[in-house]
Amino acid sequence: MTYEDLLKEIVLNDDRYIVMTAENRTDIKNLPLVLGDKFIDTGITEQTLIGSACGLALRSRVPIVHAFASFLTMRAFEFIRTDIGIANLPVKMIGISPGILSGPLGPAHQAIEDVSLMRGIPNINIFCPADIQDLLIGLRAVIESANPFYIRYINENSEYLHSQEFEIGKAELISDGDDIGMLTYGYMFRHSLQAKEILESKGYSIRLINMRTLKPIDEKIILDTARKCKTLVIIEDHFITGGLYSITAEIFLKNQITAKVIPICFNNKWFKPALLDLTLEYEELTGEKIAGRILSGV
Repeated sequence: MTYEDLLKEIVLNDDRYIVMTAENRTDIKNLPLVLGDKFIDTGITEQTLIGSACGLALRSRVPIVHAFASFLTMRAFEFIRTDIGIANLPVKMIGISPGILSGPLGPAHQAIEDVSLMRGIPNINIFCPADIQDLLIGLRAVIESANPFYIRYINENSEYLHSQEFEIGKAELISDGDDIGMLTYGYMFRHSLQAKEILESKGYSIRLINMRTLKPIDEKIILDTARKCKTLVIIEDHFITGGLYSITAEIFLKNQITAKVIPICFNNKWFKPALLDLTLEYEELTGEKIAGRILSGV
């Protein structure tokens, strides 16, 4: 089943749901003919998209809106904060091409502060699936939630068979070990998985966690991993400020613990735009490069 198939099934079976877009139809291009009036394209107008979605939400609808992650979270930020967050409206925001997935499109399209922006707004939750399979596993629960959600959309396949058990606020334990604990989410999952296999081949015991939702966050699994493992590694295609590294630091302070932590993320710089494989290689985010960076820090 594709994202489009599941979305069609959800929307056709419940009159509350409406699909909206700011001219981002790539993965939902067949829905207009099927959904008719339940599909709305506002054009390249992210603020209008969010404003319209809020109006519909106030009339008992549940809009599922699609836009480039960078323009959705930044251009429409005030609308999201004031109209969705404060009002706690159940709008589901699908951020297209988040993080490194914007590839060659340049800094204007690089949403590597989106988690920081969205988690700072009260009431808004965040779902960051590891791949398309993970997205499909969690999508229904996220859409049916009464809370507004920001979703880091991904249509890439990691070929890993994820647990079908999904709970908002619960991470997925991929492997258990006590030498190196790896926390990751989104597109970086597949490369973290490759790094895990490389590190295990060198004799290290690896605990790998797919965080799934960053808000609410699974505090228990982060604390358990920090206490169990000699080194904690946080891998994300996001700025070091405001993402999982910052979330983990906040959890540590709240619980009065400390740990050896290696952040693998963007340290206050945008990534070099190029075809995705070339960008990953240049920014040292391939499985092999991640494993090398970890080995140099343990």
